[in-house]
Amino acid sequence: MAGEEFKPRDPDWDAKVRASFARQTFMKTIAARLVTVAPGFCEIELPFRDDLCQQHGFLHGGVVTAIAANAGGYAAFTLMPPGTSVVGVEYKLNLFSSPKGERVIARGRVLRPGRSLHAVQAELDAWQDGEWRPFGRMLATMMAAQGIPEVGQEVRA
Repeated sequence: MAGEEFKPRDPDWDAKVRASFARQTFMKTIAARLVTVAPGFCEIELPFRDDLCQQHGFLHGGVVTAIAANAGGYAAFTLMPPGTSVVGVEYKLNLFSSPKGERVIARGRVLRPGRSLHAVQAELDAWQDGEWRPFGRMLATMMAAQGIPEVGQEVRA
């Protein structure tokens, strides 16, 4: 988990993160699941599936980007105040090797929280031959968005 202790600004941080993740239909489509949520930290796991691969048999970069962005985004969301939603505003993904194995995990951590912008990173590992092997890392900026409701929510003041 993150080495730094973070204090959430929303007492309902855990419930709001889990509810938001549950509203992401794409995460359901790819069978990604929220594994761990803690202040400033989030893990999302994805089973390796042939139907999520590109032409060389590796998980598609768009799929691994999605779980990395979500892990970083939800790590940031744990620290955001009530009445906000989380929106990614930029990211950079480096892939060190091709993602292959039984499953992959994205571990998102807040590097530096801010009032409206949070710097995050997500480490990507694949479970292969009985061990976790790193295959990528994302650096991203997440924004605490005021007045942008999620699907099925009302705008709160």
